[in-house]
Amino acid sequence: MKVKKYTAQNLPEAMKLVRADLGSGAVILNTREVQVGGIFGFFTKKKFEIFAGLDQDIDYQQTIKQTNNRVKDHQHFSKPDEELTQEIRHLKKMVQTLTIQTKQSETKAPLVEEWETFLKNQELDSLILNELITALSSKFENLEENEANQYDWNTWVTNYLGARMKKSEFSGFHYETKFLNLIGPTGVGKTTTIAKIGAKAVLKDGKRVAFITTDTYRIAAIDQLKTYAEILNIPCEVAYTADDFKKAKERFKDYDLVLVDSAGRNFLNRFYIEELQRIVNFDKDMKNYLVLALTSKYKDMETIYNQFKSLPVHKVIFTKKDETKTLGAMINLPILNGMGIGYVTNGQNVPDDMFEATADELIQMLIKEKTNHD
Repeated sequence: MKVKKYTAQNLPEAMKLVRADLGSGAVILNTREVQVGGIFGFFTKKKFEIFAGLDQDIDYQQTIKQTNNRVKDHQHFSKPDEELTQEIRHLKKMVQTLTIQTKQSETKAPLVEEWETFLKNQELDSLILNELITALSSKFENLEENEANQYDWNTWVTNYLGARMKKSEFSGFHYETKFLNLIGPTGVGKTTTIAKIGAKAVLKDGKRVAFITTDTYRIAAIDQLKTYAEILNIPCEVAYTADDFKKAKERFKDYDLVLVDSAGRNFLNRFYIEELQRIVNFDKDMKNYLVLALTSKYKDMETIYNQFKSLPVHKVIFTKKDETKTLGAMINLPILNGMGIGYVTNGQNVPDDMFEATADELIQMLIKEKTNHD
């Protein structure tokens, strides 16, 4: 076997080097993090090394099985470590991706390549993408040329993704609990989204509604929510401490719906999640919707979701659809995490620019971007 070492800033970049040099027949033998450069041990930079080999006669399935076993052994004997867990998860995904790629033909039909390029640009997760392209290639190869040219591939992709998303729930909040708490990083539009949900509850559903905000770090956020409360003629309480939050809950115990606007912080840092838990009482009478902006990178969304899921997160709200044409995240989270989607927002108008979307509608939004591009 021909074995070579590849070094890059991160694992995905290292994998690209492997694929470019050795092709889809490459086998990952080892992956590790190294520190390079610097002076006397200072100012070093973190990089990743991959050792990969190429052997036409190698048993890929056996190699992958051995790699998975090593990963399991590593998980069993290592102490819990979030970074290590993430690296192991990423390595597993690379192994699965490599398995799929070895099953694909070396050359793809132009139609298949077209779909692959589009979905990759939409930030569809690599595991979902490779599985879809494998199935798409198989379908294409089983059709005569005339049939393939006339086939409705948009519908095929819609049905494929729809089947993968069927375990997730796609519906908004329907008063199944008294409290609805919106959580998420700063700048994603939580306060405006709360105003939209509150306005719908008051103006369309005739509900008795109140606001609580724990976002005491931004005066503007408090003022904004109070302004919305005045417009809707509903009360709004500010909770600086856990005791304040408890008192506000007691005050609004007879209301139909209490909407909680949680502080937006840098939730890549676990400390802020714990700080939120100290103030807000996450009990069974509260639903937690994680608000994510579609203008964010999917990898950042995935990291934030993993930080919050212990609260737990019941559904996701995607905001700022009108500000981006990259929509893969709406497909990734339901398929990979079984996460339901509550709402999608597409503008600043209260309460109009927000809607509940079915799985099929989310997929159609994605497909529409391809149609517009074509």
